[in-house]
Amino acid sequence: MAGKPKPIPRFRDEDEEREFWATHDATEYFDWSGARRAVLPSLKPSTETISLRLPASLLADLKVLANRMDVPYQSLLKVYLAERVTQELRRDRTADELASLVREPEAPYGAAPAHTHRPRPAARRRGKRGEKK
Repeated sequence: MAGKPKPIPRFRDEDEEREFWATHDATEYFDWSGARRAVLPSLKPSTETISLRLPASLLADLKVLANRMDVPYQSLLKVYLAERVTQELRRDRTADELASLVREPEAPYGAAPAHTHRPRPAARRRGKRGEKK
């Protein structure tokens, strides 16, 4: 910023202030040259509760891994999800490329690496009413 910062206007309410900062550059209103990085050790990211259906075998395996690491399984799941989401975002794939990764489970809870599971016997086809053909 060159020169003195602009004065910050007075706002009637938070909505007006929010609108102002959404449409103005803060570097024109603050002198950041003397700013220091703040450390907020007690600040935790906000979380949202969700309901997630998982195959029982996947949940059991997740719990085994979490037990081995001596961490709660929900925490381990969050770590695994965060790592994968970050990995995928860095790849910068198109929507079509991402959609091609979605697949129906082939192994107990998703596609397994080659040659890691025994082949499953072919399932018998059933008719519309559930009777065997």
